[in-house]
Amino acid sequence: MRVPTNLKSGQAEFNMTPMIDVVFLLIIFFLVSSHLAKQEAQLPLPLPTAKSGQEILEDQQPRVVVNIGGDGSLSLGGHRVPADQLKQRLIVERERSGQDLEVRIRCDRQTPFANVKPVMLAAAQAGIWNVAFSVIRPEDAAR
Repeated sequence: MRVPTNLKSGQAEFNMTPMIDVVFLLIIFFLVSSHLAKQEAQLPLPLPTAKSGQEILEDQQPRVVVNIGGDGSLSLGGHRVPADQLKQRLIVERERSGQDLEVRIRCDRQTPFANVKPVMLAAAQAGIWNVAFSVIRPEDAAR
């Protein structure tokens, strides 16, 4: 049997190109998804004012934002949701997060409570008890 003579002596090397491609794709994915999450909370709604409250610090707790338009329309995660499907969508989000989920309600300051109540009931029926309202300070509203 003939022994191949063209074998190179040296160390085995790994091809790093596929790993670098995957890292760049992950970076792009997280940049795009964080940009979309920020856009969801930046819908132009004149928020109600509150004299008391807590500044929300950005933390790692999973959160969904329910926007209530002046006409009573609902949007969850930037997509319109019929009121009768909100409970099911919240259950799916709670199961997906695997931990305590926060529901942040953003609504127009002129929105009647009759439009807010179904969102609060859907959250309670979905087993979500951490519900917060997005508000602004009166001094910030004057600007």
